[in-house]
Amino acid sequence: MTQPYRPPYKLTPALLHLVAEIAERIGHYAALDASALSPRLRKNNRLRSIHASLAIENNTLSLEQVTAVIEGKKVFGLPREIQEVRNAYAAYEQLSGWQATSRDDLLAAHALMMSGLVDRPGEFRSGSVGVFKGKELLHLAPAAERVPQLMDDLFSWLKNTDEHPLIASSVFHYEFEFIHPFPDGNGRLGRLWQTLILSGWKPLLAFLPVETVIHDRQEEYYRMLAAADVQGEATPFVEFMLQALRSATEQAVANDPEGTKSGPSRDQVEILRNCLEAMPISELLISAERTNRTKFRDQIINPLIEQGLLEMTVPEKPRSSRQKYRTTEKGKAVLTSR
Repeated sequence: MTQPYRPPYKLTPALLHLVAEIAERIGHYAALDASALSPRLRKNNRLRSIHASLAIENNTLSLEQVTAVIEGKKVFGLPREIQEVRNAYAAYEQLSGWQATSRDDLLAAHALMMSGLVDRPGEFRSGSVGVFKGKELLHLAPAAERVPQLMDDLFSWLKNTDEHPLIASSVFHYEFEFIHPFPDGNGRLGRLWQTLILSGWKPLLAFLPVETVIHDRQEEYYRMLAAADVQGEATPFVEFMLQALRSATEQAVANDPEGTKSGPSRDQVEILRNCLEAMPISELLISAERTNRTKFRDQIINPLIEQGLLEMTVPEKPRSSRQKYRTTEKGKAVLTSR
């Protein structure tokens, strides 16, 4: 009797410790489902995920441009890159309707993600494919004729495994990249599918922008994929992904709109003090000694707005040149309690 397929990896103490840490941080949320995030924060996190995942694949559009594309505004950029954004947003929006163990759903996701970008979206590759860095071959994927069976074996393992979803999703991610089932789009689809697996465990994780952490550690991401190839097992990559998930959950808890952790950070409290009288973002950047406007909005300003501690003076025109930010009565109460 043929033994069921099991991807090669080891459950090390480091992996188990990371799983425990991540689970504890997720537990800081008052409700472990998507309703724990406001609609605006969910959308912002999704846009950050899409921007980061496509940036890893060399899409040059900024987060502001990605947001504008999704909002139907005119954006000056390469048509292919704009199409990538539209496709990715459509795919992430369909996430809740797919089953992580379904080959048909995977093919449908690829068709949506790569529509207009490849000749036959939604079909497994029919030829050889490799991963290159310049002219250097980093990884030669299995022969094309093996792909359907390899993917079916992987889906079967995922369906029947008792591993914690944090482990199982990371193992699947590595195995997916190793098989490289499509001629293009494997990276972005592998990250999407890990999100799908995790959202089946905790729906809230459908909106965890782990892709932003991977983008920040992109060289390490590829290095750990290569290390796993060399070792012939997924363990190094799984550890990297769990570290990335830990960082993403730390950021999510810190920006928790319900304030279930410990309230605003020290930097956010300082912004609330500065905004007792309305201030433009240019002055806030200087006071906070920051230079990256996008990260400042994502990490400091937007979470405060989501929590109702900060408000815009021109809310109907978020990008107005006259826009300023001021502390709300709720925000003043937070300052009084400090």
